[in-house]
Amino acid sequence: MTTYRMPAEWTPHARTWMAWPSPNPTFANDAELAGARAAWAAVARAVRRFEPVTLVVAPGDAPSARALVGEDVDLLECPLDDAWMRDIGPTFVLDEEGRPAAVDWVFNGWGDQDWARWEHDAEIARRVAGAAGVPVLPSPLVNEGGAIHVDGEGTVLLTDTVQLGPDRNPGWTREDVEREIHARLGTTKAIWLPHGLTGDYGRYGTQGHVDIVASFARPGTVLVHSQRSPEHPDHERSRLYADLLRGATDARGRALEVVEVPAPTVLKNEDGGWADYSYINHYLCNGAVILCAFDDPHDEIAAGIFRRLFPEREIVLVDARPIFAGGGGVHCITQQQPAG
Repeated sequence: MTTYRMPAEWTPHARTWMAWPSPNPTFANDAELAGARAAWAAVARAVRRFEPVTLVVAPGDAPSARALVGEDVDLLECPLDDAWMRDIGPTFVLDEEGRPAAVDWVFNGWGDQDWARWEHDAEIARRVAGAAGVPVLPSPLVNEGGAIHVDGEGTVLLTDTVQLGPDRNPGWTREDVEREIHARLGTTKAIWLPHGLTGDYGRYGTQGHVDIVASFARPGTVLVHSQRSPEHPDHERSRLYADLLRGATDARGRALEVVEVPAPTVLKNEDGGWADYSYINHYLCNGAVILCAFDDPHDEIAAGIFRRLFPEREIVLVDARPIFAGGGGVHCITQQQPAG
C-alpha cells in the first residue's frame, strides 16, 4: 500500500498556487474587491520572485489579474466562489518515491456558514490536482489547509473547534480525526489547541484555524501568537497556547521550543471588532518568508524574529490588512506544491 507524507513548508517547492478574488460576500463592494485584488497581486508578485506561481481565475477575470500580477504568473481559468487557496485547494503530499499527490478534503464553506458559497470551490482541489498532473486522494474529513500545520517529521497541529466542530464533522471523535489526518499526511502525533483567536469567530472567520495561532519554524520549534495587551481577549488565549505548546512533545518525543511573536499593537479592526492581526500567518517559499505587515511598530520586531529563525531566507513584508479584512492572511491565500 502506498503511503504519503506532507513535507514541511520550508522544504523546496515546485510552485505556489493562489486564487484570484472575484465578486462574492467576502468582499462587500467594488472598493473592497479592488483592495483585495491589489493585496493578492502583491503577494503573488512577491512569491514569484522566488518560485513559479499559478493563479486560478474565474472565467472573464484573466485580464484584471494579468494587469496586476504581470506576465510571469501563470493563470488557470476555472469557476471560483472565493479566493482562499489554502482552504479550497488541495493539500499536496509525496509518496515514498517522492512523487506528488493531492489530498482533497471535503470543503463546506468553513462549517456551512450562511454567507458562504462553495459550489465551485468544492471542486478546486481536483481541478488544481488535474492541472498539476498529480493523482487525487479523496478524504471524507471536512477540513481546510489553514486548519493544519506540520513539522515534516510526524507532528501536526490541530484545533478542537475546526476538526471537531459540529458543522464540519458531527459525530467524529479526536481518535477518528487523528486516524484520518495521519493516514493522509503521514503524521503520527497530533497536538490539539482548544480554539483559535477571538476575531476568527466573527462573520467571515474560519472558526479556529491554527495557521493564525501557531506554526512550526523547524522540527522542535514552534511559533505562537502572543497578544501582550490585557485589554484584548486573545491575551489569555495566547498565554494558554504558549503554555500548552511548552508542555507538549512532538512525534519524536522532543519538548517544543516555543517562540512567542508579539501581535501588532492594533487591538480593534476597522469594524470595531477585536483584531486578529497575526504575524504567524506568514508563508515560506523558496528562499523567502512572505510576512504579513500592518504598518505597525511591531512589524520590524516580527521581521527580526523571522530573520533570526530563517537567516538563509529573505524577509519580504507585504501589507496584509486588506487580506485580513476578508478573513485571513498571507498563508491563507497561498498553497505550496512541494518539489517531487
